[in-house]
Amino acid sequence: MSIGTCARAFGSPCIHEHACVRCSLLRPDPAQRTRLVDIRDNLIARIAEAEREGWLGEVERLQVSLTGAEEKLAQLDARQDRRSSKAFLGVPSLDQIGTRDLDASAHVGRHR
Repeated sequence: MSIGTCARAFGSPCIHEHACVRCSLLRPDPAQRTRLVDIRDNLIARIAEAEREGWLGEVERLQVSLTGAEEKLAQLDARQDRRSSKAFLGVPSLDQIGTRDLDASAHVGRHR
């Protein structure tokens, strides 16, 4: 099951071979956030097990995947923050226009 869209060129080989959570070209689907959280939590548990067992190579490999999962979650959070925040488009509100007019008229007489 996919957790997002791959941004690599169609037909180009992927060195990650389905380990997309590590891939910088994965664009995570917001609908798959819960699945990404589950993947992250599973990786944390697997890292703890590997550390207990002394599987240092496995710890390193899993840590790379954990970093990728956390980055994907951060991407989703940043996208949500951008969508929920207001964007200032450079058009002042009426309150700002009134304030500018008052400020401008106060400075007109000073520069003569």
